[in-house]
Amino acid sequence: MVIYLPQPTDDDSAILDELTPREIVRELDKYVVGQADAKKAIAIALRNRVRRQKLPPEMADEVMPKNILMIGPTGVGKTELARRLAKLANSPFLKVEASKFTEVGYVGRDVESMIRDLVEISIDMVREEKLDEVADRAEAAAENLLLDLLVPPAAEGDDPAALERSREKMRDRLRAGKLDEKNVELEVKERGPRMELGGSMGNEEMDVNFKDILASMFSPKSRKRKMRVVDAFDYLVQEEEEKLLDMDHVTRIATERVERNGMIFLDEIDKIAGREGGSGPDISREGVQRDILPIVEGTTVNTRYGFVRTDHILFIAAGAFHVSKPSDLIPELQGRFPIRVELKPLTEADFIRILKEPKNALIKQYVALMETEGVKLNFTTDAIEALASLAARVNESNENIGARRLHTILEKVLEEISFEGPDLKKKNVKIDGAYVRKALTDIVQDQDLSRYIL
Repeated sequence: MVIYLPQPTDDDSAILDELTPREIVRELDKYVVGQADAKKAIAIALRNRVRRQKLPPEMADEVMPKNILMIGPTGVGKTELARRLAKLANSPFLKVEASKFTEVGYVGRDVESMIRDLVEISIDMVREEKLDEVADRAEAAAENLLLDLLVPPAAEGDDPAALERSREKMRDRLRAGKLDEKNVELEVKERGPRMELGGSMGNEEMDVNFKDILASMFSPKSRKRKMRVVDAFDYLVQEEEEKLLDMDHVTRIATERVERNGMIFLDEIDKIAGREGGSGPDISREGVQRDILPIVEGTTVNTRYGFVRTDHILFIAAGAFHVSKPSDLIPELQGRFPIRVELKPLTEADFIRILKEPKNALIKQYVALMETEGVKLNFTTDAIEALASLAARVNESNENIGARRLHTILEKVLEEISFEGPDLKKKNVKIDGAYVRKALTDIVQDQDLSRYIL
């Protein structure tokens, strides 16, 4: 079930250390409907992380994360629960399909790429946090550099006080946006040629060495360029931010965050369950399990930012297990996922709640989208019930894709309104049960057509 929402603000989310498991579940309830057992399990896993970090270092090293295996059909909230948990904990989060490691061209070492990708995500997270910290200083420095270009330097015999008054007047005009379209000449750095190294071999050492060599060979050159003041200001802010940013410090924090708080969501793990090799050139499913095993057990992975240990990364695996079952995984991998929860298929009542209750529910999203065109949608209660009923019926007669069906249903119901939106003379549109049934009943009743459209 995919319900994308904005990051929680300080007003509606407490500090993680202060959240009890019950409060963590309450936070997850804001985004995902139902699935109480799964929420309880991941709330305990998250709380245990907080508890572990309060232990003495020698004891904390011995406490391993309790990895979770989610079992349930598609579209019931497995991915969304993991993603929301990571956002709540401000943890580096990576989703990866386990089945991709069975594709041609993947070898055992490439399984480690998930850790490298997680480190890159963590680097970006910490970098953005640090940029926010230095933003004010960078803007102040950029403003002063821009004023140096806009206000001629003092000549011999000029009154320094008069020059300062001129500079302050120019500063006021600059802040008011009155100089945005004025052109200034600025010295900018030219980017050197871009080359990608490393390739599918996964040779991290070669990648690091060559990039260091090329960095010195292709050092950026500078040239003068005319640009608008507003563009020059943005460029100078970026340059000043880079100067103020200590990337060694960012890297150190980011790698520590991966080791202490990183989360990896292994989706489609049921696709690699089984002990017999795949047909043709595919890598055997058991072979992929054995490649993943050391990462989950705890190993050291070499990245371009140094060695990263995976001992305390939380792994959440998920799969529908329609054909296979968890016991088809190799015993060693089974043992690394001690917490198992089964997510229930969504009912018609769940669909009604999904449409209405989450903080940014689907109905609210469509209402907000159409308001940008001046169109006010009003969904009646019987319209929401009709949408839920039709979604449940299509899921029963066709492939059950859970809450994702609601996206398709709503798009079809609102197709004409979305198309005509800017040109509609009647800006208040009522969506009731009759409107929904008129838009969809013929499609739902024609099984071949519903398979194609819905």
